[in-house]
Amino acid sequence: MNTRLPNNHFTNQVVSEILIGLQDGLTRFSGPSRVGAIYRLSVDAEYYICDPAGLLRGHETKIRAAFFDEHDRPLPIRHHLLDKPYSHIDRVDDLELDGIICVGGQSGPVPYQMWFTDHHPEILSTGPTQRWLEHAALRFSHDVANERELYSGISGRFLREYATHAVHDHIVHELEIAGAHRGQNTFSIYQILGGILAISRTREELKSPHGELAFILPEHIDSIDFLARFHEAEQPQLDNHKHVRKLLQAVQKFRNRLLSDGRQILGIARGRIDHFHLTADFQGLYGFLRINDQSICSFADGAYSSATHQAKLFQVEEALLDYDIDSSVRSSLFHIISSIIHYGETENFGCAVVLDLNQPITHIAGQNLHHPLDLERSNLLDLACDLARVDGALQIGSDRKLHRFACLFDGLAITNEDRARGARYNSALRFTACHPDTVIIVVSADRPVSVIKNGYEYVNMVNAAACSGKIVPEKLGDWLTSGD
Repeated sequence: MNTRLPNNHFTNQVVSEILIGLQDGLTRFSGPSRVGAIYRLSVDAEYYICDPAGLLRGHETKIRAAFFDEHDRPLPIRHHLLDKPYSHIDRVDDLELDGIICVGGQSGPVPYQMWFTDHHPEILSTGPTQRWLEHAALRFSHDVANERELYSGISGRFLREYATHAVHDHIVHELEIAGAHRGQNTFSIYQILGGILAISRTREELKSPHGELAFILPEHIDSIDFLARFHEAEQPQLDNHKHVRKLLQAVQKFRNRLLSDGRQILGIARGRIDHFHLTADFQGLYGFLRINDQSICSFADGAYSSATHQAKLFQVEEALLDYDIDSSVRSSLFHIISSIIHYGETENFGCAVVLDLNQPITHIAGQNLHHPLDLERSNLLDLACDLARVDGALQIGSDRKLHRFACLFDGLAITNEDRARGARYNSALRFTACHPDTVIIVVSADRPVSVIKNGYEYVNMVNAAACSGKIVPEKLGDWLTSGD
């Protein structure tokens, strides 16, 4: 039986470093992310929990039912993996907590562990994040098995930089499900992932790449109906990124795509692919990676992420819910703001919208209108979309009318300004800090949409502070009691 102490200094250090690295990595991949863990180091030990940012608060009822009986005694677990290596981990059931992704397992060194993070509603796929949590479980099992004498301290650092590996591991996972991962007759996945990033950064005549590059297993090449197949002696190599970038110009339109076996570019094809395949869909400054037509992640700036590269409009919805306004008015305002935001995204220009819920409406320096424009009229909403192109912001009131455009913000400097962002963003922070009943939506030509109120970007208000310093686990029973 595993007699290792369940809450010693070494275990605390391991859990703390894994959680900090995990949060840093997932935040880069999916935006601000909280993390947590529940584990048990022997079958007769207490359950311990690490929830440094309150991710699991609000789920106490389900957690109590999963780990304790009606007398608040820990439920027994069967530990049948004592003779197995640390890398043999049996998956345990998901706790099915709303808004949370969790992955857990049992191994020889760790009879039970479960790792948690936020399920961001706008991510393309949960698959890479699940693989990330699986690797956290593997690292914890490895470090506990090695104990202090062989502890390398690398787990947290590795999880921080795990994005490409998570995408790789998810592709392998899907290949295995499809029964297509057999021996050497498969993709060189890391070569493909590296090639996609390199091609996405390669410009041709100062333009970023557009078009699709699909990868199919060598055994299925003969099933492809090629429009044009390159001679075997002259097939461009995938790692000749400049050459591949030039070839993408030939498939920018007409729904054609380049075909590759992961090493060479085989030719140009069109139509449905029935067998397992990957597709890199280059869309200029960013692109999407798909497995069998299902997007699993995006790529931009030389890195993979879960971003959809579309406005995160749920933040606008949440901001509107904070105000006591009629539901029909709220719905109409959301439609108006969404229309303007999507127009700015589609046309690739930056703009800002001030949603002013003050009565009377705040005076802002800008272009006044003799009669405010009723934005519930589609033709006037179209006009407002074009007015958003003019430098400055649109001012929209709770009456669903455009009162001014080309508005300039004023306000005193505040401590949380971000010099890495532009004047439009920081001016919005200053203005909302002075005008509490205003929400400003900032659309940047090259960045996600920012929703700002009370001097803060809304995403920062709904996510707890990052893990920092040393994280100390506590008994799960005590944690549940403190939340009652």
